[in-house]
Amino acid sequence: MTAAPPMVLAEGVHKRFGRLEVLKGIDLSVDPGEVMCIVGPSGSGKSTFLRCINHLEKIEAGRLSVDGELVGYRQQGDKLYELRESEVARRRAEIGMVFQHFNLFGHMTALGNICEAPVQVRRIGRKQAAVRARELLERVGLAEKCDAFPAQLSGGQQQRVAIARALAMDPKLMLFDEPTSALDPELVGEVLAVIRGLADDGMTMVVVTHEMGFAREVADSIVFMDGGVIVESGTPAELLSNPREARTRDFLAKVL
Repeated sequence: MTAAPPMVLAEGVHKRFGRLEVLKGIDLSVDPGEVMCIVGPSGSGKSTFLRCINHLEKIEAGRLSVDGELVGYRQQGDKLYELRESEVARRRAEIGMVFQHFNLFGHMTALGNICEAPVQVRRIGRKQAAVRARELLERVGLAEKCDAFPAQLSGGQQQRVAIARALAMDPKLMLFDEPTSALDPELVGEVLAVIRGLADDGMTMVVVTHEMGFAREVADSIVFMDGGVIVESGTPAELLSNPREARTRDFLAKVL
C-alpha cells in the first residue's frame, strides 16, 4: 500500500516582484490532516507563499503541488506548461482560502455569500446549496444570521461567514492568511474556536498567524519564516520552547 502524497509539497519555490525576491527557495511538506502554522515578522513572505499554493501568485522557480498535482502547471517530459485559467480555477476550487479582510459580497446575505460559489462553480442547485449553507452557518455558530448582510455583522461574524463560504466548496485543504489580524481583540477567540474545530475534524490547514498561543495549542508543526526563507521548523514544543536559531529566539522574545 503506497503512502498518500503530501497535501502540500513545495520544492525550491522562488517568487519575485520586480527586483524584490520575496521567496528564496521554500522547501516544505504538509501531510493530509496536518495543521501547519507559519509565523514570522511582517514582510517575510508568509502571505505570498500562501497565495502561491493556490496559484493566486505564480512562482518563478521550483515546484509546488497540492495532493500530488502541480499547482498551475502540467508536466510533459521535463518541461512545465502553464494550465489554462479554467483548469487553474477548477483546481483552486478544491482549496479553501480565508483572507485577513473578509472579502464578502456586501450586497448578499450571509446565506447568499455561502451559496454563490457552489451554485456558480460547482453547478449545485440553489435549494441544495442553501441547505448546505445553513448547516455551515450552524457549524460556525451563526445559524440565526443567515439573512444578515455583512454590514450588519461584527468583524468576527463576517470572518466566520467567510470560513463557512470556503467550506461550502468541500475543500481538501484550507489556507488561512492572518485570519484574526483585522479583528478587535475580543472577537479573535470566536474565529480561532471555529478553526480549532476544523483541526479537530481532521481538516488539512496551513495558517499564517501571529497568535502564538493558538499556534502552540492547535498546530502539529510550526514554520518560522524570515526574509523569504524558512529559518527553522518543528513541533510547537520544539520551536516555541526550545528554538535552535538565534533569529527565531530573537523573534519569539518580542512576541511571546
